[in-house]
Amino acid sequence: MKASDLQLYAITDRYWLNGARLADQVEEVLKNGATFLQLREKKFSHEELIAEAAEIKDIAKHYHVPFVINDDIYAAKEIDADGVHIGQSDMAYQQARDILGPDKIIGLSAGNLKEAVTAEKMGADYIGVGAVFHTDTKENTTAISFDELREITQAVSIPVVAIGGINADNLMQLKGTGIDGISVISAIFGQPDPGAATRKLVALTKKMLDK
Repeated sequence: MKASDLQLYAITDRYWLNGARLADQVEEVLKNGATFLQLREKKFSHEELIAEAAEIKDIAKHYHVPFVINDDIYAAKEIDADGVHIGQSDMAYQQARDILGPDKIIGLSAGNLKEAVTAEKMGADYIGVGAVFHTDTKENTTAISFDELREITQAVSIPVVAIGGINADNLMQLKGTGIDGISVISAIFGQPDPGAATRKLVALTKKMLDK
């Protein structure tokens, strides 16, 4: 995994599907420039997740985009996904690494400097830091300051992707924080045309990351 893979990190959400197939939306998003994909299904059974993940894995492979599963390490192993993203309250990093092996991507969430530094020491491949703006996607989240975000990117050597409430209207505020990319949910999957939303975010993100 390269830092550039994290420029536009898309996280799925079926809340806005309105009868559309998630796999079809994913294809539109990847076709239009998303560089990383996370499948996030909080209400699926393990079996339902496996079936969906297998289909989406094939799409991601076609577009040469790294594909990870949120939380379910066993599902990631079963379908041979590229890796997994786990939060602070999910399965411990070392247990996930033991299950998935040395060659899979493991991303960790971090809400402050201490968690980020610890994630790197444990061996995480990248860190998702946030929430950088207020978000309704996760309950009980408090936005971290841009100064805190800058401290994190300066303190760790692994890639950092910002997450939480990011959209086309506010992402330029992250310029100069040292992040490697942005991670979004509703800014893509909550839009009437996820493909067009992706194209717009790709252009803005490149501008934001340009030094």
